Amino acid sequence: MAPLGGVPGLVLLFSGKRKSGKDFVTEELRSRLGADVCAVLRLSGPLKEQYAQERGLDFQRLLDASTYKEAYRRDMILWGEEKRQADPGFFCRKIVEGVCQPVWLVSDTRRVSDIQWFQEAYGAVTQTVRVVATEESRQQRGWVFTPGVDDAESECGLDNFGTFDWVIENHGDAQRLEEQLEHLGC
Repeated sequence: MAPLGGVPGLVLLFSGKRKSGKDFVTEELRSRLGADVCAVLRLSGPLKEQYAQERGLDFQRLLDASTYKEAYRRDMILWGEEKRQADPGFFCRKIVEGVCQPVWLVSDTRRVSDIQWFQEAYGAVTQTVRVVATEESRQQRGWVFTPGVDDAESECGLDNFGTFDWVIENHGDAQRLEEQLEHLGC
């Protein structure tokens, strides 16, 4: 049974390592399609909001790429895992409530359970997209390996997922990225 909200014509589930460019790619697609056609949905949004409420933290600061967010990242990951173990679809249901655009881009799919939830809820309109970038490219974007974060399920849960419907290489070559986005089907 699909949750409250519109019935999408296309759901693209984006995954990839930190600093691979998932948000950049989804924002590029939304700008091409327009906000009236395309919604970017972030599983981390309701997670961070609930976490901030329970811990008395600044929700807005947890949304940006700040040292504030990084200071809480590890604990937030553990907290989110507990929530997902109790209810694997908890965050998925929250992000689709009230969405009426026909194209949904879920910018931060991190677990097999996220993919399974969307596939069960929306079936054949759901496709998986893996955004990949070299370690060098990720480091240039500010990535530094962090134990307990980069080796946790939130980063590695889809490493052995199998075959993604799409793979976007985002190594910093704007022309190559453009060509890939044109073929994505949006």
